Amino acid sequence: MAKSMHLTAFMRPVSLHTGAWRYPGSYADANFNFSHLKSFIQKLEAAKFDAFFMADHLAVLNMPVEALRRSHTVTSFEPFTLLSALAAVTEKIGLAATASTTFDEPYHVARRFASLDHISDGRAAWNIVTTANPDAALNFGLDTHVDHGDRYARAREFFDVVTGLWDSFADDAFIRDQESGIFFDPDKMHVLDHKGPALQVKGPLNIARPVQGWPVIVQAGQSEPGRQLAAETAEVVFCSPRDLAAAKLLYADIKGRMPVFGRRPEQLKILPAALIVIADTVEEAKAKRAKLDSLVHYDSAIASLSIALGHDASGFDPDGPLPDIPDTNASKTGREQAIRLAREDALTVRQLAQRYGGYAGLAFVGTPQTIADEMEKWLAEDASDGFTVVLPYLPQGLDDVVLQLVPELQRRGLFRQDYEGTTLRDHLGLPRPTNRFFA
Repeated sequence: MAKSMHLTAFMRPVSLHTGAWRYPGSYADANFNFSHLKSFIQKLEAAKFDAFFMADHLAVLNMPVEALRRSHTVTSFEPFTLLSALAAVTEKIGLAATASTTFDEPYHVARRFASLDHISDGRAAWNIVTTANPDAALNFGLDTHVDHGDRYARAREFFDVVTGLWDSFADDAFIRDQESGIFFDPDKMHVLDHKGPALQVKGPLNIARPVQGWPVIVQAGQSEPGRQLAAETAEVVFCSPRDLAAAKLLYADIKGRMPVFGRRPEQLKILPAALIVIADTVEEAKAKRAKLDSLVHYDSAIASLSIALGHDASGFDPDGPLPDIPDTNASKTGREQAIRLAREDALTVRQLAQRYGGYAGLAFVGTPQTIADEMEKWLAEDASDGFTVVLPYLPQGLDDVVLQLVPELQRRGLFRQDYEGTTLRDHLGLPRPTNRFFA
């Protein structure tokens, strides 16, 4: 039997492409306009998407002001505020948000996600990130960024604490017997009393166990510690392999590590990010992509490349090859991918920056039929379990996906015609975790 495809939509920012807000007919304020975001999520729910996924930043992006002034990511809603509001205007689609293990506290994260899961009747997901942007450290009382290895060590402990807090109460702890006056059974409450290398949290959490047991766990790192963390803890992996071959290696590597931790490969869905550009012909789609890329100014392009490299590239010769780049304490994966792309495709700094200034990741550009062909191939060859859809511009790019691509995937039997359950775990085919303290 063929695998079913899962689709989430990357919606914060509403498009990862720097030129999206300038594309003809686009909503320039789409990233910070609730009415628009409400219409976007309702269209995605009508198309039966698994989830609406919000990344997050804890600092204005670390780029020069000349580039920053051209960016549509400068202003965005705080994820929990927005998703709580969107939960009230949707019924089935999952609500995924990023929360940092580096600059937040486990009790805060556990409480917010438990609340969102209850408010949405079981649709919350937590994207665990260690925050690569060094400027974020300056907003949390630090002079320098936390070391890469230390960030991942804290993240692993952070996961144990948050999930332990979610298990503070048995599912049947709250009796609410009005006649006897007993609201809950204290024997069904667990005090975590965690004391670890990085964290000390007593507990219990002051909210009932989430509807899903635990909100769905999402992880986004592709570095060695990121892959290990995903194999141990994640239920969805958001990733950005460059091509089919790289995706197959990543898929096999992460899923191959899971049995050591007593986990089955089907308990983890790997959903690579893919920019989707649709037109009536492949040539027209390529022209749309070229138009979109042309809207990215070099100031933004070189700043985006600097972020990827973890090193200021503004002084490089634009028309020369990429020079040797020192190691970085920012994203290891981003740096390695940029260097490999420059070397393999023999790109000048300007050409490489143009890729990163727009969108340098995986892209499917073509007709609904040709894109469905590619997606089907990735699914069949165990390169993915579906995709995190990156929209090129809003609203037309979204309409193209939900009105043209999704029906083609449904016609082929690759994607659901309707939701079969009510929770995000139902959509993803994931089991509800048992309570570690109360069988």
